[in-house]
Amino acid sequence: MDVKEFYYELPEELIAQEPLEKRDKSRLMVVKRDARIFEHRTFENITDYLEEGDCLVLNDTKVIPARLLGVKKDTGGKIEFVLLKRIGENKWEVLVKPGRRARPGAEFIFGDGRLQAKVLDYTDAGGRIVEFYYEGIFENVLDELGQMPVPPYIKKELKDRERYQTVYARKPGSAAAPTAGLHFTEELLKKIEQKGVKICYITLHVGLGTFRPVKEKNVEQHKMHPEYFEVDSEAAEMINTTKKHGKRVIAVGTTSTRTLETVADEKGFVKSLSGWTDLFIYPGYRFKVVDGMVTNFHLPESTLLMLVCAFADRELIMAAYEEAIKKKYRFYSFGDAMLII
Repeated sequence: MDVKEFYYELPEELIAQEPLEKRDKSRLMVVKRDARIFEHRTFENITDYLEEGDCLVLNDTKVIPARLLGVKKDTGGKIEFVLLKRIGENKWEVLVKPGRRARPGAEFIFGDGRLQAKVLDYTDAGGRIVEFYYEGIFENVLDELGQMPVPPYIKKELKDRERYQTVYARKPGSAAAPTAGLHFTEELLKKIEQKGVKICYITLHVGLGTFRPVKEKNVEQHKMHPEYFEVDSEAAEMINTTKKHGKRVIAVGTTSTRTLETVADEKGFVKSLSGWTDLFIYPGYRFKVVDGMVTNFHLPESTLLMLVCAFADRELIMAAYEEAIKKKYRFYSFGDAMLII
């Protein structure tokens, strides 16, 4: 499968530069797979498409201020770190920019020396293993010095950190937000529950796997970078009960989808598990547990777009994207949403 099959042209002005004032006022394109039709609504109308007994699955990961700007100790050259995952008490896997400044042995200073780092090694994915030196508690230092790691296509400064978090974020560890969840408000979640829809929480810490571009020409040759997930027994039981009663499991976001499909058996029942997933879903994949999906509009040729195309048929999704561009939907992290049922 050629990566070009997932390419589309997007006018730059449709890339959302900031979140809407009200989360649930974003637009919602409803894609009905069987009827192959699109409906255009507002996100708060999602309740019209959810039924009593359905289960909505949310990713409760919390974004850490993973972007650190500093200088090289000996030359003063600027450096940017993005923390991806902790691999020891003070050791992290990070992305670095520019890479030529961060060879093993190089030392860096952040925030007038409150935080220092030494590069230990390269990673297979092109990142670095670094060790940090500081006084006090690392999370506190990071909270003070770090910035939210919003994607590079967002040029506007994010004034309120909380707008790059879901309202239900509670487990710190992500280097990017699970953006499909950004549209929910506390009030909307209450309305959904009042309708008899079950809400359950699982965790996937978003890292390089989710946002690493596909560089291979053949889609099948792309390797996902592992990301940490947790599905507890309460969530597993809720999902399995939904399945037993013949109701729908609706995943909010590609991260929730990948996690559920990682822990599902062939009959669509899930196990309580934690660990690392490198599951890559692209057209041809047979879904085992997920019946519906809430998602944003994704970058061309990305693994996220490929997953959505696998769920709803490539031609249908590419047609939906064409329609969204025509109707001037807002794209990417702070953009509008899609419900696929």
